Amino acid sequence: MATIADVFIIESLDPDDEGNGRFEGSSISHILRLHEKNPQYRYVRTRKQFRNALKEFADSRYRYLHISAHADEGGMCTTNLDDIHYSDLAQLLKPCMADKRLFLSACAMVHEKMAAAIIPSTHCVSIVGPREVVRFSEAAVLWPAIYHLMFSAKDNAMTHALLKKNLARVSELFGVELGYFSRSKLLKRGYTFDLLKA
Repeated sequence: MATIADVFIIESLDPDDEGNGRFEGSSISHILRLHEKNPQYRYVRTRKQFRNALKEFADSRYRYLHISAHADEGGMCTTNLDDIHYSDLAQLLKPCMADKRLFLSACAMVHEKMAAAIIPSTHCVSIVGPREVVRFSEAAVLWPAIYHLMFSAKDNAMTHALLKKNLARVSELFGVELGYFSRSKLLKRGYTFDLLKA
């Protein structure tokens, strides 16, 4: 079944972010609509809501999943403090990520342990995200810039070479270290890794 070159956004922030209106997903959605895209946005507070949003993503047939959440080197966390470790996240993503790209706006989450848990089991094409703590003010411009560059160049696809090139441009512009893991059939571990540093 053909997929749709559009972005499904799932966001789960801490109560302080909620109370102060720091919603990254709305900024990204606005830029995507300017590109005549039809982004879908779901705000979730619990693991159950997160799982339900992933089912909606699967049903949407959208090609790109963007997750915005607080995280650490062990996994991500929902608003209601439900910890979702990498092995759990891989199981949740497994039914819906084959041949799709995952974008993670979650501090310190994009590293080899995460890639090893998720890419081989879900068969996703790639995972992109910051390798360091990123302030909301940075994330709110970094992600729209990435999507703007990608959809300005090609409206209906993201190629490996172009994504890597544009991630390097954004990394340099905003001074943010980005990790780009992509699926590999040649390597035993199942993925390659590019580190894009300012």
